[in-house]
Amino acid sequence: MKSLSFLTILAITLSLTIASDPSPLQDFCVAINTPADGVFVNGKFCKDPKLVTEEDFFRGGLNKEGTPNAKTGSAVTPVNVNQIPGLNTLGISIVRIDYAVNGQNPPHTHPRASEILYVAHGTLLVGFVTSNPENRLISKVLNEGDVFVFPEGLVHFQANVGKYPALAFAGLSSQNPGVITIADTVFGSNPAIDPNVLARAFQLDARTVMDLQTKFKK
Repeated sequence: MKSLSFLTILAITLSLTIASDPSPLQDFCVAINTPADGVFVNGKFCKDPKLVTEEDFFRGGLNKEGTPNAKTGSAVTPVNVNQIPGLNTLGISIVRIDYAVNGQNPPHTHPRASEILYVAHGTLLVGFVTSNPENRLISKVLNEGDVFVFPEGLVHFQANVGKYPALAFAGLSSQNPGVITIADTVFGSNPAIDPNVLARAFQLDARTVMDLQTKFKK
């Protein structure tokens, strides 16, 4: 039998080994050597299929208006795997966002999901910023019936620029997309980041940073 060439063997080897790891479904999942010490999995444990009911795939209440908080003027009502257990492993979720007049969903990222936003009513200024080094703002004013997409991991925002309250629904490509609100994360971390570090990073004086940390302290 004729021997196989190196390139043929390499092609066969690659075809057998190419694979990908599952996407992370929480901030981190530290490996352990003793299974008995394990608590979390990448996602959630699966329920016995024989015990599954229709209620595991259902969640009502997205017709109910959220109450915007005083700080941002918005209210986000999430429906992810924590609200619908049946979303586990399915890679999707949804949120309802209510905006008061002048309210906003402040700059944030979803580390594990892209987002598609649908404006049910009102007028929203939305946008996202591309990664370094360009940091280009891609922004648009949306009206009722409009749809906009935010790529995974990029900083994005929505702001109500209309004269009346606004409402939007967003689909996300993860059962647990996560959210990192920039100001809360940077100035409201626990424990606080050294003010001198933030002062240099944001080109502010340390006193201003400490004032911001006080405002965002949880």
